[in-house]
Amino acid sequence: MQLDFSFIKKALLEISKAIPLTLFITIVPLLCGLLIGIIVAFIRLGQNKPLQAIANFYVSFYRGTPVILHIFVIYFGLPQISKAAFNISLAGWPVVTFVIIALTLNAGAFLSEIIRSGIISVSVQQTEAAASLGMTGLQVFRRIVLPQAFVTIIPNLTNMFIGFLHASSIAFLVSVQEMMGIANIIAASNLKYLEAFIAAGIMYWVITVAVELFAGTLERKLTAHLRQGVVQQG
Repeated sequence: MQLDFSFIKKALLEISKAIPLTLFITIVPLLCGLLIGIIVAFIRLGQNKPLQAIANFYVSFYRGTPVILHIFVIYFGLPQISKAAFNISLAGWPVVTFVIIALTLNAGAFLSEIIRSGIISVSVQQTEAAASLGMTGLQVFRRIVLPQAFVTIIPNLTNMFIGFLHASSIAFLVSVQEMMGIANIIAASNLKYLEAFIAAGIMYWVITVAVELFAGTLERKLTAHLRQGVVQQG
């Protein structure tokens, strides 16, 4: 059997049309999950035991179960819950909405742990020194904790983005036509599965490399900026 390289090129062009939807399914849950992650991280770092227990269960459950399960539970379960509890039908909702909700909840759990570890990584001596200079708690967080924590968690955020980029391929199982969905349609229509999936693999790999290069550049620039600030303060 010989590979049809001309078909791989054709498949690449078709799959590239789904890049915007794939990135949308990847980025939106991460941004929404970031907000959830910040809230959950502060709850877990706080002193409210009942809220801590709820937050810990949420993080444990979503980190301990596969993302495909989350998508199926939200896709099949949310419309039933909405209808039974509020008599609201979600029949007209786009399928991609359920995927984004499921991925957002998943992202919130993982990002809360990443954010919590980033905050903990900032030494107490720095925050105490800033407070002794008259900074408020918000100022200490914004000027001291947040910049250092963000630089610390960039590699983990990059891994999260890449993981969600790859996880977005699962959405084709509920008929969302992102990159993997388009590849599957092309493969079935032309009976050239290997070529279509090779094309999809190339596309995912190119985006992944681009993200890694961007994240590496961003991390180096922010690290240099922080060091320069420390030198100036010293």
